[in-house]
Amino acid sequence: MKICIVGAGAIGGFLGAKLAIAGEQVTLIARGNHLNAIQQNGLKLIMADGSTQVATPTLATDDFSAVEPQDVVILALKAQSVPTIAPLLPKLYHSETMVMTAQNGIPWWYFRKHGGAYEGTRIQAVDPAGTVEANIGADRVIGTVVYPAAEIAQPGVIQQIEGDRFTLGEIDGSKSDRLQRLAQTLKQAGFKAPIRTQIRTEIWVKLWGNLAFNPISALTRATLVEICQNPLTRDLARQMMLEAQAIAHHLGIEFGITLEQRIDGAEKVGAHKTSMLQDIEAGRSTEVDAIVGSVAELGRLTQIPTPHIDAIYAATKLLEQTR
Repeated sequence: MKICIVGAGAIGGFLGAKLAIAGEQVTLIARGNHLNAIQQNGLKLIMADGSTQVATPTLATDDFSAVEPQDVVILALKAQSVPTIAPLLPKLYHSETMVMTAQNGIPWWYFRKHGGAYEGTRIQAVDPAGTVEANIGADRVIGTVVYPAAEIAQPGVIQQIEGDRFTLGEIDGSKSDRLQRLAQTLKQAGFKAPIRTQIRTEIWVKLWGNLAFNPISALTRATLVEICQNPLTRDLARQMMLEAQAIAHHLGIEFGITLEQRIDGAEKVGAHKTSMLQDIEAGRSTEVDAIVGSVAELGRLTQIPTPHIDAIYAATKLLEQTR
């Protein structure tokens, strides 16, 4: 398969390296020192067990015009960066190109092929001007939930922290031939790639904890275990999750675990800094709109009060702006 990774950072680089090593024709779109290092030395991957491999992509570039049409485009950028690059994406398509949307939070396509009263509603928090949808289109989308953790150890070097699962699903719930081909390609590269007919449920299960723990950690500089073991912040997370659960239930989502199980799972991760806290410390923009703002927006849409989510969203937005 011809596969283009748009945003070959931590997760995109992890995907791209393993796919290239497995023999796929991989193009990496990156920038700056990271791109220069890949062009000169290849992309080095350090696995969680300490083993290393070096991948040689078919092409590494920052120029979308230099890339021929692809079978799969993997959007590995954070959600807040997608609207900016969306107008460049059609250069990468042929008529059958799939687009894996590997962002955290509520995706822009959530109410496409959804059915029901909210069909066609745009999620303003992630696609305020409709630019993303106009340049991708729901028919190309393969919904993706990202579970691995990785980081750029230095330019041209990706360090896997943990995990190798990317859950996939068509947004209409079908088990299409193209979806099965894509899942098989990822499996051959060494990933777990389960197919889910209810990909929105999988999105909510991950988001359920992230919408609370990410902003609380950004505001307090605390790790997951510290948030969960402090009675006040544990209850704050619980209240935010209850509000989100009410919205999800209204939209037909049933969680397969209890709220306390989800909190306990976060606590077991231990002294981990969330990605949002890491972004704040590095002075980068955060995923707060996709992870928290989108849920607040769904609360307004469904007329379900979200006072705790709204307050934490406002505080985190101000923190992001003042940093």
